[in-house]
Parts: sequence; structure tokens; C-alpha cells
Amino acid sequence: MIRLLVGLGNPGPQYEGTRHNAGFWWLDAAAAELGARLAPERNFHGLAARVNRPQGPLWLLEPMTFMNLSGKAVAALARFYRIDPGEILVVHDELDLQPGQLKLKLGGSPAGHNGLKDIHAQLGSGDYWRLRLGIGHPGVKAEVIDYVLRKPAPDQREAIERSIATSLAALDLLLAGEMGRAMMKIHARPPRPKPPRAEPADPPGAALKEAAS
Repeated sequence: MIRLLVGLGNPGPQYEGTRHNAGFWWLDAAAAELGARLAPERNFHGLAARVNRPQGPLWLLEPMTFMNLSGKAVAALARFYRIDPGEILVVHDELDLQPGQLKLKLGGSPAGHNGLKDIHAQLGSGDYWRLRLGIGHPGVKAEVIDYVLRKPAPDQREAIERSIATSLAALDLLLAGEMGRAMMKIHARPPRPKPPRAEPADPPGAALKEAAS
């Protein structure tokens, strides 16, 4: 069961629409879905909300520490409420996936993501769930920092928003800890469009009759 949802990003209006804030976009959408209202929580170094569910309280968190210190907020809340790493889902931007793609996984390396690095260090474990939202890659490593801190093109933003909607359709499964079923729903490819039906061919001689009439 998931007891803590975390969306990663950077605080401040100058970062709101940037690719690195895709995790914030997801958490804002999840909060709306759950009827939760995020509010500043000084002890947890971020915006947080509590949702009372029959299975127990669920926490939502957006660290306001800047990306590189995300673990400070996550660890503070997790330790206070005794939430294990396996009960945490962290949602973040992913360079290695194209906009519109998303992947759910448990554990693994931070793969160069500074927010994940700090969460791993502060929790003392990498065994938490991650939902990776594809933002694409600039193609050149030296351009990555500028790329993630810029706004995506409108078509890319739309693709990311569609992927967020896809993942939220599996939110109940995620919260229940039914990760296998959630993966099937999140990773499913959309059905291919059916080819247009071919028009029936005219019978032989029909064109000649039409011309003569």
C-alpha cells in the first residue's frame, strides 16, 4: 500500500512550467483527483496534504527545497509518520523517455537525477516506487541542465499531460499496492487506429452507363 505520494520539482513561478517540474504537475492533478488541498508544512519543508482513507491516512508532498534537496522533505515526513520506503511513490521527470511515455518501477539507481539521489541518501534506501514521466532528451549531455529548466513545446506539454491522465486512471490500484495491475494499465499501449474501410468497387461498365445517361 502507498502511504506517501511525492511529486518532484523546483519552487517558484519561474520554474512552474519547466520540464523538471513534471512531478509537481502530476501531484497537483492527483490532489485534485483526491479532493486534497496542498498547504505549506514547515516541519516537512514543502507543500503537503493529508487524505483520510478507509485504509489509513495518505500523504501528498511537494518538496519546496529545490530539486537537489528533495530528500530533506521526503525523509522528514516519512520518519515522522513511520512510512517505509516501499510505501512511497515518487513521481519525477525522465530524460530517457519521450514525452507521453511513462514507466513505473521499484528501486534502482537515481540515473543522474539529483532529486532521486538526495531522496536515496536521506532515506538510506533506494527501495521506493518511482513513476517516471518522459520529457525527452536534448541529444547532447552538455545541454541537459538548460533543457530540463526550459518549458516544453506545446505538443510535448500536451503529451506529458496525457501521460499524467493515463497514470491517474490507475491511481486506486497504485494506492492499494496492486502494482502489477497498475503497471499493466500504465504501460499498456493505446490501440492502433483501424484502417479506413475501402469503398466498394463499381461493377464493370458502370462508368460507361453513367456517361451515357
